[in-house]
Amino acid sequence: MRNIFLFLTCLQLSGQSKALFKNDQIIELTLYGQINDVFKDRGESSSYHKASVIHDLGGVKNEIPLKIKTRGNFRRSASNCKFPPLLLNFPKNKHPKNSLFYGQNKLKLVTSCKGENFVIQEYLVYRLCNLLTPYSFKAQLVNVTYKDADKDEIINQSYGILLENEMNMAARNEAVVLRKLHVNPQSIQRQEFLKMAVFEYLIGNTDWSIQYQQNVKLIQKSPSSLPISIPYDFDHAGIVRAPYAKPAPALKMKSTQERRYRGFCVSNMNELATVFEEFNGLRESINKLYDKNILLDQKYIKKTISFLNEFYETINDPKKAKRAFLYPCDRLGTGNVVIKGLKKQ
Repeated sequence: MRNIFLFLTCLQLSGQSKALFKNDQIIELTLYGQINDVFKDRGESSSYHKASVIHDLGGVKNEIPLKIKTRGNFRRSASNCKFPPLLLNFPKNKHPKNSLFYGQNKLKLVTSCKGENFVIQEYLVYRLCNLLTPYSFKAQLVNVTYKDADKDEIINQSYGILLENEMNMAARNEAVVLRKLHVNPQSIQRQEFLKMAVFEYLIGNTDWSIQYQQNVKLIQKSPSSLPISIPYDFDHAGIVRAPYAKPAPALKMKSTQERRYRGFCVSNMNELATVFEEFNGLRESINKLYDKNILLDQKYIKKTISFLNEFYETINDPKKAKRAFLYPCDRLGTGNVVIKGLKKQ
């Protein structure tokens, strides 16, 4: 059975583009089609619309036909976001092999919801997660021009995030995606889960759960191995500071600036010691993502560095760490609330 897993992994890896997600340079793209119609199509059963993506290929404009549609839950609603997130569906291998998108199939595009500064701030959270573990989604910052074909005019130009396809992410880690719901968090790979849960605490994100795979994917290296948790979708994290972000009412929290550890109860703090050591070892690299970043506002940088410092003060103070990370053991608290999200379960 493991041979089948490895065979599927090789098939997935063979189709990946080597150019996309290669570095942190911003990629310029144009999405051309009936964009106004796409943005209006926000129902639960949104349809694909024909379009094309245009990007520079060795000094020559390369135009690739594709289908696009709106996606997501919270951000797809017109009352929440002016520009909904999109799903880009590429035809298989019908564009040059040296194209950015050669071998890609379906890619999620995070668009500018309440301002492109929040796109950049969420993108940096993906970069932060990449520093911590290869069990994370790669992200590509893009500058997208949206041009409507009917009126032949530019509707919008803003930053966006292209996210690595989940099957490619799994294949890169020699695994496959596990779509099973109601998985007990204590039955998955423990060290990676603890690392992920502490990461979510660091960024101030409570909008996730293993049981419903709410903003978490599970991958598995073999049928007999324990699943590994992969976080994504960080717009509700305190570090991003999106104006619409609010904790779930069941958590009884005032704002996303208030951290809440949402891992399971670990009675022995020594189990978290190695995880804290990893975060301490990455402190300088994490700060570099924000400090003097020319894409960020100076006020945001100052607030974020302070937000990160608060995390490090907590994990390096035994009393504060115990108070924060033993919270799920409090039967009178909300540490064991399971977040289902907006999906139909």
